[in-house]
Amino acid sequence: MSVPVLKGLSNFRGPVYTPGDEMFVRSRAIYNTRMSEQQPSAIARALDADDVIAAVRFAAEHGRGLAIRAGGHGVDGSAMPDDALVVDLSEFKEISVEPGSRRVRLGAGVLLGEMDGALAEYGLVVPAGTVSTTGVAGLTIGGGVGYNMRARGATVDSLLACDIVTTDGRLVRASADENPDLFWAVRGGGGNFGVVVNFEFQAHPIPQMVSAGMIPFSLDQASEVLQSLREYMPTAPRELALIAALTQCPPLPPVPVEAHGTDVLMFVVVFTGPQSDSDRVMAQLASLGRPATVAVQPVPWPAANSMLDVIAPYGRRVYTKGGYLSELSDSAIDTTIKHAGIAPAPTAPPTPSTVQNLWALGGAISDDFEEDSCAFSREGATWFWEVATQWDDPSDDATFMAWADALDAELRPEFRDNCYINLTTDLGSAWRKGAWGSPEKYRRLVDAKTKWDPQNMLRYNKNIDPTPTSAV
Repeated sequence: MSVPVLKGLSNFRGPVYTPGDEMFVRSRAIYNTRMSEQQPSAIARALDADDVIAAVRFAAEHGRGLAIRAGGHGVDGSAMPDDALVVDLSEFKEISVEPGSRRVRLGAGVLLGEMDGALAEYGLVVPAGTVSTTGVAGLTIGGGVGYNMRARGATVDSLLACDIVTTDGRLVRASADENPDLFWAVRGGGGNFGVVVNFEFQAHPIPQMVSAGMIPFSLDQASEVLQSLREYMPTAPRELALIAALTQCPPLPPVPVEAHGTDVLMFVVVFTGPQSDSDRVMAQLASLGRPATVAVQPVPWPAANSMLDVIAPYGRRVYTKGGYLSELSDSAIDTTIKHAGIAPAPTAPPTPSTVQNLWALGGAISDDFEEDSCAFSREGATWFWEVATQWDDPSDDATFMAWADALDAELRPEFRDNCYINLTTDLGSAWRKGAWGSPEKYRRLVDAKTKWDPQNMLRYNKNIDPTPTSAV
């Protein structure tokens, strides 16, 4: 994109960085450094909705695709694609709370740690992800899963409204009453339909202290423990969030030092119910095997929701895949354990380089909301599996990606067609047509895309193709 052409952005108040600018390199940084070497044409850091409108109109006038960076945490690196105009929303930091109604308004640049810290002052929480550097925006428009999903549902299940800049350069409100088709689509359909600049959520009470931590089992117990866990979770209290992780034991206190770096099955747990109930639940989980320790303790909610930060740091090379499981079958258990035993060695020990996360679903996310209530799909899933790899040296790309691909290929026959889109690499158009559930849901998404982004300006995402104009 030439400098003369960029002068068309003269009514854009925020800074615009192009290759060669010192701030261009700094602004290009995203969570997944494997994708941060891509070279956008320009990065326009918006200061307000008017700036976003100016950028959208510029892109429409010049036939450009528009990429959106909010938290920059997406696993695909779609925030910084080659040759795109990037609109950076990281300055959108509004956080406002109405304590009486528990309504929360968040700007698109707010990170989970910022949100959690602000809401903790009111004893409130918005169900969200599990790493504090994740952006609220990308998490929400993809659906949003985390430690409160069994108690409160997905992030989108608490979304009340949002302000969106449409691809024809208008600022509109989307809610159950205003532009309901857009509101339906943006709750799980990703960044296909407009640029969300503000979100309004219904927040929920959270105790001042919650129980959080890890329960590690040696890898040779994994099959027995996972089979027992499979039987336990359907009767577990909704306040229990659990991820069963096959990984290398992270260097986190109070896990014993001698366990750091060893291959383990790790229960990552958060319990938001009463402390007396927590003690009983942790004892039940420990009884499923012979854990090295039960490293679970009362902590403030922001600390619980950031305990994985140290093993998911910003700025490593990342590759992920994932899928929903209708059941945690014996064959799925065997496959995950087999590949855990042949995983590449950590490149920065004792911090893990490979992890398979089995997220226990059920409770509110599975039972309290209709499949067609929003674009986010959850139907039929009892577990979500993801494999995540992280390393630093580009020469290790092939090793880690080949291991993840082989594991995914062997496990894929177990997967449902629908999927949580935020925690997996894009697998192409055929996969996308099933990722949101039924063919009827996908047709509804195509209809929304055709109405709100008929030229596919917003195509740097898990893209939904609009119906060609001649076919409309």
